[in-house]
Amino acid sequence: MALERLQKVMARAGVASRRACEEMIAAGRVQVNGRVVTELGTKVDPQRDRIAVDGVPIAVPSEPKRVYLMLYKPAGYLSVFNDERGRPGLEQLVSSEERLFTVGRLDLDSEGLMLLTNDGELTQVLTHPGYQHPKVYLVLVDRPPSTDALAQLRRGVVLDGQKTAPSSWRVLDEPPKVPPLPQGGSAAQGVWLKVVLREGRKRQIRRMAAAVGLEVRRLIRIQLGPLVLDRRLKPGGSRRLTADEVRRLRRSAEASQPPAPPRRRGRRQPATPVGHQPSRPDAEPRRSVATSEAARSPRAQRSGSPSSQPDRAQPLGQRRQPPSQPPPTARSRPPHPKPTADSQRKSPKPPSRPRPKSSERPADRPNRKGR
Repeated sequence: MALERLQKVMARAGVASRRACEEMIAAGRVQVNGRVVTELGTKVDPQRDRIAVDGVPIAVPSEPKRVYLMLYKPAGYLSVFNDERGRPGLEQLVSSEERLFTVGRLDLDSEGLMLLTNDGELTQVLTHPGYQHPKVYLVLVDRPPSTDALAQLRRGVVLDGQKTAPSSWRVLDEPPKVPPLPQGGSAAQGVWLKVVLREGRKRQIRRMAAAVGLEVRRLIRIQLGPLVLDRRLKPGGSRRLTADEVRRLRRSAEASQPPAPPRRRGRRQPATPVGHQPSRPDAEPRRSVATSEAARSPRAQRSGSPSSQPDRAQPLGQRRQPPSQPPPTARSRPPHPKPTADSQRKSPKPPSRPRPKSSERPADRPNRKGR
């Protein structure tokens, strides 16, 4: 038999919930084949391994047979079993000896397809928003939506401070064939839309429609992943899935990609300037092009090695600078002299020279009036 996680086997045996079983394992209260196990990822064979809690062996039942039910939930019923407030739920529509999970809930006023199963792994894959399985709905609104309203719904609407994921909203040219309303209900009038979502928030379609001024009068889910609602089912009816439907569900679950972990933001490294090379303590100083050419010249080879001669060549584009002295510090600089009374006196202006008359102008300087 295939190996299963220890806490899952204990929960199936009725010891406690999975979370409580994990706490028992971490506390060292669980023994497998006489050895204490504290690692949560331990896998066991329920038919061969002997499991005990506080020294008391537990009887592990055999793996239950998988159950897959398609239900047409009518309006007016909750998507839970045995509601705490006593409101009508799924226990009035489905009877099963196995513990069933609901795949994709519908609110009290909504109707349509629901999948009930005891396959926990399939339920996790189909309901987790990270896998983005499509869910298709038929929505009846009070009036035709405008082009801007449809574009806004497709892009996303902010609900509870978070924008919804992109979705598909399309106006149907003809009303779809849907079951009539129960007795006593009036025929709703309006415009039918086809909506495709890949996430599931509480009353998401109704709240998105209200954000653009639309009122939802009827909401029916007709598809969940590859599973399509059987039109022969009446509201409140259910049936077991066929082998082909189960196969397509499993194939869709296996082909879906797991959700990506959240990306952590770390400190950004400072950008290195273009052309900058980090200095290394063991790196030799680079020699300029002129120095290298002077070292390879015949004169340098006759006189000896270039290291023994003074290197008078300068790098290209630079001039020889005189030895610079360190700049005086702020304390060593002499203070700026304060202005005195003598320095503030204005020096007398030099006498202005009189301008020559027109007759006294040099002959080689033509007169402007004669031009």
